[in-house]
Amino acid sequence: MSLIITDSHVTNICATCGTRYTKEKTPVDSCLICNDERQYVGDEGQAWTSYDAIARNRGIRFSQLQKNLYDLRLFPNFAIGQKAHFVVSPGGNVLWDCLPFVDEQTVSFIESKGGLKAITISHPHYYSLMVEWARIFNCQIYLHENDSQWIMEQDDSIETFDGKEKLLWDDIKIIHVGGHYAGSTVLLLPHHGSDGTLLTGDSIYVCRDRKQLSFMYSYPNMLPLREKDILYINEQVKDLPFDEIHGAFEWMNIPTDAKEKFDYSVKRYLKIFE
Repeated sequence: MSLIITDSHVTNICATCGTRYTKEKTPVDSCLICNDERQYVGDEGQAWTSYDAIARNRGIRFSQLQKNLYDLRLFPNFAIGQKAHFVVSPGGNVLWDCLPFVDEQTVSFIESKGGLKAITISHPHYYSLMVEWARIFNCQIYLHENDSQWIMEQDDSIETFDGKEKLLWDDIKIIHVGGHYAGSTVLLLPHHGSDGTLLTGDSIYVCRDRKQLSFMYSYPNMLPLREKDILYINEQVKDLPFDEIHGAFEWMNIPTDAKEKFDYSVKRYLKIFE
């Protein structure tokens, strides 16, 4: 197939966070997401790039995490460097989080598994090229309405929802946890893995030792969450069926005992407020 990206030559992608904007940008324009206190502007100042520039000599690597779960990583790295997850399910496949690039090999692989029925994203740092992915796969994007202000590329494919959860199909649920962003979410896959799987992005952060989890307002700027935010995350997650967690970056995989590690981490954080 021949993959055509809309306005691929236009300089409208933030070089620090990878978010694509609707209109062309100049060096005097600021990225609203990077200027927020949870993110940062690059050391060389605000910089913008085009899709064509990003696409030079880049590709996407797939890793199979489970029988019907894959992660997708961009190489060489760009911007924040998050991974996305491709969920295969009988009622329709889901892309969790997003990348600022897509290639023909990736499209062909996803199509060979039945395409995409939906894209859903943990928080605005990973919105990236979501509208283009949705156009390519002719699917819907589901975002929590509490983060509507951070949508920098409006499109009819985007549907916002409110409340504590959104049921998709095959018992897959988008769970609102807040905290990192007002609309931060996690994705519950109760039939993936031996006892259920939770995809968390940065909403629940896998620590480097993979024995514990972190809950932060800003990770790069080391800004902690309030007690009430951690209590809300715990209330939303503690009764969910899962034994695995897969987070936002390459090494962030907890293949067993994830529920116990979540419970321990919540208790550890709450001791700070005693």
